[in-house]
Amino acid sequence: INKIKTEEKQMRNLLFTLTVILTSSLALAEFKMAYVDIQKAIEQTAMGKKAKEEMKKEADKKNKELEKKKTDIDKMREDLEKKKSVLAEEAFAKKAEELSIEMQKFNQLAAKAQSELQKKEGELLEPIVKKMRTVIEKLAKDKSLSMVIQSNQNAQIVLYANPELDLTEDLVKAFNSAK
Repeated sequence: INKIKTEEKQMRNLLFTLTVILTSSLALAEFKMAYVDIQKAIEQTAMGKKAKEEMKKEADKKNKELEKKKTDIDKMREDLEKKKSVLAEEAFAKKAEELSIEMQKFNQLAAKAQSELQKKEGELLEPIVKKMRTVIEKLAKDKSLSMVIQSNQNAQIVLYANPELDLTEDLVKAFNSAK
């Protein structure tokens, strides 16, 4: 009787193990994953191209302002170098201090411009990324995907993926046609 109970217990364990394996296999069979390069998708959408153009205009405007200031500072530096031998030590020190102050102002202006550009980029990208997430979610549901991961050529998050799993082109098409 003990031998029969032991065999019965072993059969139940075997049955349980087989059930777990079969269930796991079915779950894995239904798990479908794809990837998308968000950066590439943003760059290829109409909204992304418009945002990039707007950022370029803003950056060009800021760079033009900074170039003018830099030219003025370079001129101040050249004038100071030319007059170095004829200026009294006290006058030279005063001019050098003025140049230093102007250089500090320039550096602050450049940092401010960079910060403003980053803020502007965030403002331009926020609605694009929000819409992109919605479109990705819809694509994933339409294709019965369990997961969509981000791929990026620069970040190397995905080391290898079958190109057939790349949703980037589908995403761009769906994004451009979405309202």
